[in-house]
Amino acid sequence: MQLRILAVYTVLIACLVAALAVPFSLAYSSHRTGKLLLERRADATRFAELADQAMREGDTSGLVQEVSRYHELYGTEVEIRDRDGKRVAGGGAWSADPAERALSGRTTASLPLVTPFGPASAVVAEPVGRDTQVFGVVVMKVPTAAARRDVALVWAAVAAGSVVAVLCALIAARRLARWILRPVTELDLTTRAIAEGRMDARVRAGGRGPAELRLLERRFNAMADAVSAALERQRAFVADASHELRTPLTVLSLRLENLEPHLTPDGTEEFAEALAEVDRLGRLMEDLLELARVEAGTAAPEPIARTALRARLAIWHDVYAARKLTLAVEFEDIGPSAAPLPAAAARIADIALDNAAKFVPPGGTVTVRLEARVLRIADDGPGLEAEQFEAALGRFWRSPGHGNVPGSGLGLAIASELARAAGCELSLRPAAPHGLVVELRLPEA
Repeated sequence: MQLRILAVYTVLIACLVAALAVPFSLAYSSHRTGKLLLERRADATRFAELADQAMREGDTSGLVQEVSRYHELYGTEVEIRDRDGKRVAGGGAWSADPAERALSGRTTASLPLVTPFGPASAVVAEPVGRDTQVFGVVVMKVPTAAARRDVALVWAAVAAGSVVAVLCALIAARRLARWILRPVTELDLTTRAIAEGRMDARVRAGGRGPAELRLLERRFNAMADAVSAALERQRAFVADASHELRTPLTVLSLRLENLEPHLTPDGTEEFAEALAEVDRLGRLMEDLLELARVEAGTAAPEPIARTALRARLAIWHDVYAARKLTLAVEFEDIGPSAAPLPAAAARIADIALDNAAKFVPPGGTVTVRLEARVLRIADDGPGLEAEQFEAALGRFWRSPGHGNVPGSGLGLAIASELARAAGCELSLRPAAPHGLVVELRLPEA
């Protein structure tokens, strides 16, 4: 937006400067052209009077000497002819159109506009004689070098002044644009910080900028406070509800187990299903509590070494062996000098391995690979459709084809929140030829 404002200001200012500079330059050119005409027409009038006297007396020798001296002194060609076109004195200045007008009794009223680019010369013609008695014509070929030099100097000064004016106006416009857009910039930075999870980020109060945008900043802060408070109340409610439900669920589970000796054979199946539902509710409460803690930002454990992560993954070998699955762990660099990993990487790996253990059929393979700053957990199970990748990271999402698989639907949502809190990027990708890849891009060291 700043560039657009500067562009508009620059164009408007340039147009304004041009609207002043161009007429002024042309006006000076016209003035200098008129001055040149007046100077040379006065000389032409003097030569016309001398020629009139010489023609009346029949002696043009003095006139010829005067024209020659004038040419030597000023470098201006002067040619005098009688009414029949016969040359009387001088030469090299004849021009038919101005001469014919002068022979009809009219003097030269204007010259071509003198600019730095031309013309190189101009013609001034003056009739010889009085009233209707015209005996000849004086034609002067006037060089315009001096006039063009004066015009060029003035035009250069105007152009330099215009450039300076535009530059000064551009600097002022840049400051003005920054002043106008400063609240917008602060709003952009604040919204970016909030999007990254810093819910306490606010626009600085009392900043500079237009009053309307400062009012927008205050209202944005009020809105952010309200949203943050609502989210905090929501997290607190989820955490409190989950915590309060843990005890009744535990008591319910114990009481159900105490009822087992009193069951009849017909109620055994219903009893097992009731215990399974209680266990599922218990896992759901645990996942909700963990999700609430992650969103609240209270869980910030220390980074984990790569060797520790590999040791933690080794625990899953027995779990996978019991389910007839193969777990392969491939780490590029696990030396003592290797950079540690965010603690969230271990928890995310656990979630991805737990999901793979549920959905990959017996005989399948799950590979955990850590290379550079990317942790990948790939399996050769059924995988997901391309349009389901984004939805799978949401809360309580269950694949339509696996609704009967135990789980709360919060695993990947917790993993996504853990990745965001740790500054990582979590994404789901298809595996070749089939399966799912959970990819965690770690932050730069």
